[in-house]
Amino acid sequence: MTRIPLIQAEEDARLRSERLNLSIAEMGLSVRTTNCLEETGILTVRDLLHATPRRLLSISNFGEKTLDEVYAALEKLGFYRPSRQTANV
Repeated sequence: MTRIPLIQAEEDARLRSERLNLSIAEMGLSVRTTNCLEETGILTVRDLLHATPRRLLSISNFGEKTLDEVYAALEKLGFYRPSRQTANV
């Protein structure tokens, strides 16, 4: 049986936590997108992951292209939409 060494598992958990606490401003989103999110209280990756697509699309000046930009940035950090993971298999 193959196991991930405990040290590696701890490191993975630390990196995931670091990414969750990353500020929206550090994600590489456009200024407009960052401003839209921050104005509605979405300040970290964790906040963003808790926001539903419906909630995001209800933000003023936040449309499908902006949603795609957000999901692309999240994917670069290793967070995927469930529908995208199955689509890539």
